[in-house]
Amino acid sequence: MDLFNIALLAVLAVLVFFMFRNNKKRKQQQEELKSQFVPGAEVMTNFGLFGTIISIDELTNQTEIEIAPGTVVRVHRQAIAKVVTESDQPDSDAPRSVEEAIERANREEAERAEALNGTTATDTTPEFGERIEPTQPGTSKKVDE
Repeated sequence: MDLFNIALLAVLAVLVFFMFRNNKKRKQQQEELKSQFVPGAEVMTNFGLFGTIISIDELTNQTEIEIAPGTVVRVHRQAIAKVVTESDQPDSDAPRSVEEAIERANREEAERAEALNGTTATDTTPEFGERIEPTQPGTSKKVDE
Protein backbone atom coordinates (compact mmCIF):
# COMPACT_ATOMS: atom_id res chain seq x y z
CA MET A 1 0.00 0.00 0.00
CA ASP A 2 1.15 3.46 -0.76
CA LEU A 3 0.92 6.54 1.47
CA PHE A 4 -2.24 7.88 -0.26
CA ASN A 5 -4.29 4.75 0.52
CA ILE A 6 -3.17 4.76 4.16
CA ALA A 7 -4.15 8.42 4.53
CA LEU A 8 -7.53 7.75 2.88
CA LEU A 9 -8.24 4.87 5.28
CA ALA A 10 -7.20 7.01 8.26
CA VAL A 11 -9.58 9.82 7.23
CA LEU A 12 -12.37 7.27 6.73
CA ALA A 13 -11.76 5.82 10.19
CA VAL A 14 -11.89 9.29 11.79
CA LEU A 15 -15.18 10.07 10.00
CA VAL A 16 -16.74 6.79 11.14
CA PHE A 17 -15.58 7.47 14.72
CA PHE A 18 -17.21 10.92 14.78
CA MET A 19 -20.37 9.57 13.17
CA PHE A 20 -20.84 6.99 15.92
CA ARG A 21 -19.93 9.51 18.62
CA ASN A 22 -22.51 12.05 17.41
CA ASN A 23 -25.15 9.33 17.11
CA LYS A 24 -24.48 8.28 20.72
CA LYS A 25 -24.78 11.89 21.95
CA ARG A 26 -28.05 12.37 20.06
CA LYS A 27 -29.53 9.20 21.57
CA GLN A 28 -28.48 10.31 25.04
CA GLN A 29 -30.17 13.70 24.55
CA GLN A 30 -33.37 12.00 23.40
CA GLU A 31 -33.34 9.74 26.45
CA GLU A 32 -32.93 12.78 28.73
CA LEU A 33 -35.83 14.48 26.96
CA LYS A 34 -38.02 11.36 27.32
CA SER A 35 -37.33 11.24 31.05
CA GLN A 36 -38.54 14.84 31.37
CA PHE A 37 -41.87 14.06 29.63
CA VAL A 38 -44.21 13.84 32.59
CA PRO A 39 -47.73 15.19 33.00
CA GLY A 40 -47.57 18.77 34.22
CA ALA A 41 -44.34 19.64 32.39
CA GLU A 42 -44.39 22.74 30.20
CA VAL A 43 -43.21 21.91 26.66
CA MET A 44 -42.64 23.49 23.25
CA THR A 45 -43.48 21.66 20.03
CA ASN A 46 -41.46 21.68 16.82
CA PHE A 47 -43.88 24.20 15.34
CA GLY A 48 -43.60 26.65 18.26
CA LEU A 49 -46.71 25.79 20.25
CA PHE A 50 -46.29 26.06 24.03
CA GLY A 51 -48.39 24.08 26.46
CA THR A 52 -48.55 21.78 29.45
CA ILE A 53 -48.57 17.98 29.12
CA ILE A 54 -51.82 16.46 30.34
CA SER A 55 -51.33 12.83 29.37
CA ILE A 56 -48.97 10.59 27.41
CA ASP A 57 -50.15 7.51 25.51
CA GLU A 58 -47.19 5.12 25.14
CA LEU A 59 -49.00 2.74 22.76
CA THR A 60 -49.90 5.31 20.10
CA ASN A 61 -47.04 7.74 20.85
CA GLN A 62 -49.51 10.58 21.29
CA THR A 63 -49.40 13.34 23.86
CA GLU A 64 -52.22 15.61 24.96
CA ILE A 65 -51.11 19.19 25.56
CA GLU A 66 -53.20 21.95 27.10
CA ILE A 67 -52.31 25.18 25.26
CA ALA A 68 -54.95 27.34 26.97
CA PRO A 69 -57.44 26.71 29.75
CA GLY A 70 -59.88 24.19 28.31
CA THR A 71 -58.03 23.86 24.96
CA VAL A 72 -56.34 20.50 24.53
CA VAL A 73 -54.27 19.51 21.49
CA ARG A 74 -53.18 15.98 20.70
CA VAL A 75 -49.78 15.70 18.98
CA HIS A 76 -47.33 12.94 18.16
CA ARG A 77 -44.73 12.48 20.86
CA GLN A 78 -41.88 13.31 18.47
CA ALA A 79 -43.46 16.69 17.73
CA ILE A 80 -42.37 17.89 21.16
CA ALA A 81 -39.09 19.75 20.72
CA LYS A 82 -38.13 20.46 24.32
CA VAL A 83 -39.25 20.82 27.88
CA VAL A 84 -39.33 24.50 28.80
CA THR A 85 -37.35 25.38 31.91
CA GLU A 86 -36.99 28.59 33.90
CA SER A 87 -33.81 29.51 32.00
CA ASP A 88 -35.74 29.29 28.70
CA GLN A 89 -38.35 31.79 29.86
CA PRO A 90 -37.78 35.31 28.51
CA ASP A 91 -37.08 38.10 30.98
CA SER A 92 -40.29 39.89 31.86
CA ASP A 93 -38.36 43.16 31.95
CA ALA A 94 -36.70 42.70 28.56
CA PRO A 95 -38.10 44.78 25.67
CA ARG A 96 -40.31 42.83 23.26
CA SER A 97 -39.51 44.87 20.17
CA VAL A 98 -36.92 47.23 18.76
CA GLU A 99 -39.32 50.15 19.10
CA GLU A 100 -39.85 49.42 22.78
CA ALA A 101 -36.07 49.22 23.33
CA ILE A 102 -35.56 52.60 21.59
CA GLU A 103 -38.37 54.15 23.62
CA ARG A 104 -36.83 52.90 26.87
CA ALA A 105 -33.38 54.18 25.88
CA ASN A 106 -34.79 57.64 25.03
CA ARG A 107 -36.69 57.75 28.31
CA GLU A 108 -33.58 56.77 30.30
CA GLU A 109 -31.50 59.38 28.45
CA ALA A 110 -34.05 62.07 29.25
CA GLU A 111 -34.08 61.04 32.92
CA ARG A 112 -30.25 61.15 33.06
CA ALA A 113 -30.14 64.59 31.44
CA GLU A 114 -32.80 65.85 33.83
CA ALA A 115 -30.84 64.54 36.80
CA LEU A 116 -27.60 66.15 35.61
CA ASN A 117 -28.85 69.52 34.45
CA GLY A 118 -32.09 69.91 36.30
CA THR A 119 -33.74 70.33 32.88
CA THR A 120 -35.27 67.97 30.39
CA ALA A 121 -33.37 66.57 27.43
CA THR A 122 -35.66 68.39 25.01
CA ASP A 123 -34.36 71.77 26.26
CA THR A 124 -30.86 71.01 24.93
CA THR A 125 -31.87 69.07 21.84
CA PRO A 126 -31.54 71.26 18.73
CA GLU A 127 -34.27 71.54 16.17
CA PHE A 128 -33.48 70.56 12.61
CA GLY A 129 -31.13 73.16 11.15
CA GLU A 130 -30.19 74.74 14.50
CA ARG A 131 -26.63 74.86 15.68
CA ILE A 132 -25.58 74.55 19.30
CA GLU A 133 -22.45 76.22 20.61
CA PRO A 134 -21.15 75.21 24.02
CA THR A 135 -20.87 78.08 26.51
CA GLN A 136 -19.70 76.21 29.60
CA PRO A 137 -18.95 72.58 30.23
CA GLY A 138 -22.26 70.73 30.59
CA THR A 139 -24.41 73.55 29.18
CA SER A 140 -25.15 74.71 25.67
CA LYS A 141 -26.70 77.69 23.93
CA LYS A 142 -28.92 77.65 20.86
CA VAL A 143 -27.81 79.91 18.07
CA ASP A 144 -30.32 81.04 15.43
CA GLU A 145 -28.97 82.08 12.07
